[in-house]
Amino acid sequence: MSNLTRDFFIGLSNNEYLNKTAKKWGFRLGADKFVAGTNIESVTNIVKELNSHGITCTLDRLGEFVSEREEATEAKEGCINLLEKIKSENLNCHVSIKLTQLGLDIDENFCVNNMQEILQVANAYNIFINIDMEDYARYEQTFDVLHILRKEYDNIGTVIQSYLHRTESDLDQLQDVRLRLVKGAYKESEKVAYQDKKKIDRNFIQLAKTRLLGRTFTSIATHDHHLIEELIDFIRANNIDQEMFEFQMLYGFRNDMQYSLAEEGYNFCTYIPFGIDWFGYFMRRMAERPQNINLVMKDTLYTKDNKLKKKPVIAGGVAAILFVLLLWKRKKNK
Repeated sequence: MSNLTRDFFIGLSNNEYLNKTAKKWGFRLGADKFVAGTNIESVTNIVKELNSHGITCTLDRLGEFVSEREEATEAKEGCINLLEKIKSENLNCHVSIKLTQLGLDIDENFCVNNMQEILQVANAYNIFINIDMEDYARYEQTFDVLHILRKEYDNIGTVIQSYLHRTESDLDQLQDVRLRLVKGAYKESEKVAYQDKKKIDRNFIQLAKTRLLGRTFTSIATHDHHLIEELIDFIRANNIDQEMFEFQMLYGFRNDMQYSLAEEGYNFCTYIPFGIDWFGYFMRRMAERPQNINLVMKDTLYTKDNKLKKKPVIAGGVAAILFVLLLWKRKKNK
């Protein structure tokens, strides 16, 4: 997808008004393809089904860029309730958390305290907590919070992004930290991030190989089968212990490949987002892959038997925008 289209959807994902308004819409615009419901109950059966196929999960109770203490406290309590549900239902999964959901933009100490309460429960239940990396403006602060928390808890890790220039040099301080490797989903300046897909992919491969030769568990998060195949060849050639890594993909993406990798004996984890704060996450998924626009267009405008739906104006309006963008993309590709 062109940078212009990607920037458009990332812009939507950061729009405060749209994010708040979307909470009132419920699941529209095809969001249910990539977001597993709005509450804990809606996601539990999905996790159980994936677990039955040998697939573990990481759950993301959606929310980010919180500016009110009350909302951050509510998010903390929601995460603790999620941990209780994982324990009571004996689910094979861990939890992914964004620090801005827990008040990082309000006060760092407030955020750390919220995380400590979550980690105390998670540690008692032997559940791993992963801090999702957000945009570059919060990069240093995220590592600062991580290092504070790791002084007391070891059931915590974070994410590294291959589109950042500095990621390779940051690996030294993260040798003993469990990491998830991703490409990166935010719009960043060329001063701090690669803009070319080929450079991002090559850096992804190099970072993955460095971690695979190391001593700490790594989640390799990509839907690109070319990258996966190259890394599998590397893993076999270097006799990498399969207990030191897993492949990871997002809920709703390349389901056949998810099951196939698990059936081949590789550790596999599905990242499952849920909750009412779905809009920002959903727009970033639109920004990442052109195919997602096609899926959303079909889901928004047509029923399963290919009949035109009668949708509210807001859904139709966004669908129209997606349709124009799709036509423009196809024209550019000719």
